[in-house]
Amino acid sequence: MTDFPLPHMGEGLNEVELVRWMVHPGDAVTRGQSLMEVLSDKATMEVPAPFAGTIKETLAKAGNKIKVGEVVLKFDSASDNGTPQAQSEPATVPAPVETAPRTEAPRLAPAPSTAQAIAAPSVRHLARKFNIDLARVRGSGAGGRILLDDLAPLLKPQRGGSNGQPKTTEHFQFDFGRAGTRIPLAGMRKKIAEKMLASKRHIPHYSYIDECDFTSVVQFRQQLGDQLYKGNIKLTYLSFIVKAVTRALKEVPIVNATFDEEKHEVTLHDRYHIGIAVAAPQGLLVPVIKDADRRDLANIAREIERLSDDARAGRPKIDDLRGSTFTITSIGSIGGLISTPIINHPEVGILGVGKVVKRPVYDEHGQLKPMDVGYLSFSFDHRIVDGAIGAVFGNAVKRHLEKPAILLLSQS
Repeated sequence: MTDFPLPHMGEGLNEVELVRWMVHPGDAVTRGQSLMEVLSDKATMEVPAPFAGTIKETLAKAGNKIKVGEVVLKFDSASDNGTPQAQSEPATVPAPVETAPRTEAPRLAPAPSTAQAIAAPSVRHLARKFNIDLARVRGSGAGGRILLDDLAPLLKPQRGGSNGQPKTTEHFQFDFGRAGTRIPLAGMRKKIAEKMLASKRHIPHYSYIDECDFTSVVQFRQQLGDQLYKGNIKLTYLSFIVKAVTRALKEVPIVNATFDEEKHEVTLHDRYHIGIAVAAPQGLLVPVIKDADRRDLANIAREIERLSDDARAGRPKIDDLRGSTFTITSIGSIGGLISTPIINHPEVGILGVGKVVKRPVYDEHGQLKPMDVGYLSFSFDHRIVDGAIGAVFGNAVKRHLEKPAILLLSQS
């Protein structure tokens, strides 16, 4: 019987949380088959087997913290059962995004059933979304494992309504729970709870809400949307908001900051990494658009789509979830006008954006005219950002959104 220790999980990761076992005592496993799913820094990863054999014992339970090098299971190798078997190779954990270079057409081969196909949950999720039968896909990974790139040639772009704009609704069903059941707080849900509690415990929040005229943004999006869609770019209001926020952060640097309670020190950042809250099947994730000030509108739109798709498919890169200096959360695609968002600790501010609605508004001449209106809901850390400074920042964001032509320039 052989011990299997938790392998190296990536740079800077010395401990993870066990989400679930994917094998059980008595199961026969093949090299490359997933043994367990673990969670670290809001990213889930699967640990593959570097051996072939039979599982004898699992030594950890879901929710347990496991350190790198700690023995997590015991197994009998195939050679112990009389079958020649090469010596186990050191285990390495693949990045959450599983890719393999390929340019040829998808290879299809008959298989017993989809359930028997070797594939990560993110791959199965994508297959269900596009109605792809995994039993007909031959995997290019170790042991025939199906990777995301094996599905790529089978995916077809989805168009939305008659105007040809991409769909902006979520690509998954929310889990509303089931009456009469108990749900343990574990895994991603536990991480989110800990993060929210830390934010509310340490940060004295205050809210600032203002109305914004989105009419010009709506017009620009309609004019640019079709053209960008031809380049497979989905242009949403959020792209304009990210640009406007980045401009405002440069005007009011104290908001682009993080606060270290232990050192009693505020760091005003000179890089602009914008977190975007994404509702994913496993819970709320905040992937980060790095150096948003150096990106043009189309590039931001492309990055938002990449980060959101990765998060909703359950395969965000760990690096994509780190380093934000300010966060935006948008519920406009679902509904709601005003919110009081919780600050993404240790940042000092966050912006919540509701849906944009058309309303009759009096102009400066007292005449009614149609206007596309949305509400900007800010939360600030009152230890760092005074009320007047929060209003100045809000006014700056609003000013850039109401005259968005300047946002089309590539640099902030």
